[in-house]
Amino acid sequence: QVQLVESGGGTVQSGGSLRLSCVTSGFTFSEYTISWVRQAPGKGLEWISDINPSGGRTFYGDSVKGRFTVSRDNAKNTVYLQMNGLKPEDTAVYYCAKDPTSHLQYAYWGQGTQVTVSS
Repeated sequence: QVQLVESGGGTVQSGGSLRLSCVTSGFTFSEYTISWVRQAPGKGLEWISDINPSGGRTFYGDSVKGRFTVSRDNAKNTVYLQMNGLKPEDTAVYYCAKDPTSHLQYAYWGQGTQVTVSS
């Protein structure tokens, strides 16, 4: 079965960095775009980034562009999200996901990892 497992979240001070990982299994990883989506406390889902199957094309939301970098290792079935210059407004649960079904809806999600940025 398809599984996506995020890790790497934690608490960091404003301006700090974290790297999230999304380890996947149960599908041919190298054939799929993987997305990162976050949900801040009391707010809706926000799309953060996409990376295409080869890793050669990446896309970012305006709120993270220039600070976050997505990458993947197809040999390890893993996607990474390097987050630099973190701000308190980046505090959220971060999810990796695949197979979009509609706007901000995906067929498969990870369980999420909490990122907290203190000011």
